[in-house]
Amino acid sequence: MSFRKTKGTGAGTSLVSLSVRNLTKTHPSLAGIFMNMAKEIEHKFLVKGDQYKSLVTPTLYRQGYIPTQNGMTVRVRIAGEKGFLTLKDKTVGMSRNEFEYEIPVLEAKQMLDTMCDKPQIEKYRYVIPAEQGLKWEVDEFLGDNAGLVVAEIEVPTENTKFSLPEWVGTEVTGDKKYNNSQLCKKPYKEWGK
Repeated sequence: MSFRKTKGTGAGTSLVSLSVRNLTKTHPSLAGIFMNMAKEIEHKFLVKGDQYKSLVTPTLYRQGYIPTQNGMTVRVRIAGEKGFLTLKDKTVGMSRNEFEYEIPVLEAKQMLDTMCDKPQIEKYRYVIPAEQGLKWEVDEFLGDNAGLVVAEIEVPTENTKFSLPEWVGTEVTGDKKYNNSQLCKKPYKEWGK
């Protein structure tokens, strides 16, 4: 196992971190345990009309991204009254590893205000139950991305079949301009320019 230990500022404090990537290299039998539990596989679609709005009550989201140099994504998010820190690696096909941790909402707000690039994402998210225990997440963007509405469905495998509600339109899976991290860099309002 690969550990890194650093001394903290207080007496007797230390931080021990374990790299999952290094652990799975040195102990290949553990790779499936860590990688499958964190795999994100999703399809993304444009939304037609606003029928989705009558199905559930939305939650207000604010999120931003801490700059990285290696193609990984570090997202800070406030969803309603909860804060989250999410780490994602590069997408391969429709899949990528994702690790999400709940953090105190005040710390999330401070990170958004001081560490994340601007502009940030603000949106209403509608979480709508689907068959097979799946769920649709419909994001209605605000601010610089107002007018853009996308729906995502996360699936257990790339071959999982699912039905499309009548309000789901063109599939845009793989089109990076629809990624939230890209919408921060080039918002929807700038697409026609």
